[in-house]
Amino acid sequence: MIEIFTPREVDRARETGAIVGGILRDIRSRVQVGTNLLEIDEWTRELIDDNGATSCYVDYAPSFGRGPFGHYICTAVNDAVLHGMPHDYRLADGDLLTLDLAVTKGGLAADAAISFVVGNRRPEGAAALIDATERALAAGIEVARAGNRVGDISRAIGNVLSGAGYSINTEFGGHSIGSVMHGDLHIPNTGRPGRGYILRPGLLIAIEPWVMEDTNVLVTDADGWTLRSSTGCLTAHTEHTIAITDGAAEILTLPR
Repeated sequence: MIEIFTPREVDRARETGAIVGGILRDIRSRVQVGTNLLEIDEWTRELIDDNGATSCYVDYAPSFGRGPFGHYICTAVNDAVLHGMPHDYRLADGDLLTLDLAVTKGGLAADAAISFVVGNRRPEGAAALIDATERALAAGIEVARAGNRVGDISRAIGNVLSGAGYSINTEFGGHSIGSVMHGDLHIPNTGRPGRGYILRPGLLIAIEPWVMEDTNVLVTDADGWTLRSSTGCLTAHTEHTIAITDGAAEILTLPR
């Protein structure tokens, strides 16, 4: 289902998006060398409750996962890039951490992700990976305008990622969002301009460039959820939920 929302409903989505952005900002400020991924999950649970929101992840059980996810946030470290299941691991200096969070409030969901390096050590290639995903996200948002098509977003993202020297996996990408976290609209991270669904005001989408340093092949971890690079290389992932308007897209998952 691809949903189109009224201005009043988009107002509700703004509230949800601000919650997601605020939680990610809060958690990033707390994370340090030695932080346990399970601590991050517990902080997230508390912050979701404090905001009167509901996790999109705890009971999430799609076909590509192994049963309900059972946690409140995705924590992907180094070679993990998507659906990172929190587990008993203490972050080390130089770990590249991705936090991916989706919640719902007032019947509308929002989804965002950030990648950053923990501590003071800066692994070779980490900054370039993060920068590429952030620039690709900005490029995708720039062309996410009414009358353009999904393929225009995909091409803009793909141009940045491939231009930075990375190969692109299209199994997972952006998606429409609204009453459910994952709507039917799929937004791959590369594609052909002028193709696909026509963007309309009131459409809510999550755009999420992600990349692996030297491969485009994923492997699934033993937990049945965490997706890693097949070569063990570093990865990064950045995401915002946006609203299509009559003008420039509005980013909903910025903290207030």
